[in-house]
Amino acid sequence: MKRLKLTKSEKAIERALERGEYVRVSPEEERLLAEAIAAHRRDAVLNIRINSRDLANLKEKARKLHVPYQTFITEILHLYAR
Repeated sequence: MKRLKLTKSEKAIERALERGEYVRVSPEEERLLAEAIAAHRRDAVLNIRINSRDLANLKEKARKLHVPYQTFITEILHLYAR
């Protein structure tokens, strides 16, 4: 069987798993996690026109948060749409 090359962070996770540092979540927690993942699933496309200054400001704020600007805008829309 071919062995995959793991990154340093993947190796750290594997070692922690082998040491038993991870525990199984309850079925209720698993359901809540699945719902949270589904809520953030992107299944529609939106094209909009926006003021270039507003877009530049959004990109700058996203950069400061170390996230892609489209992800940042999606999160803003998600929070507002709740």
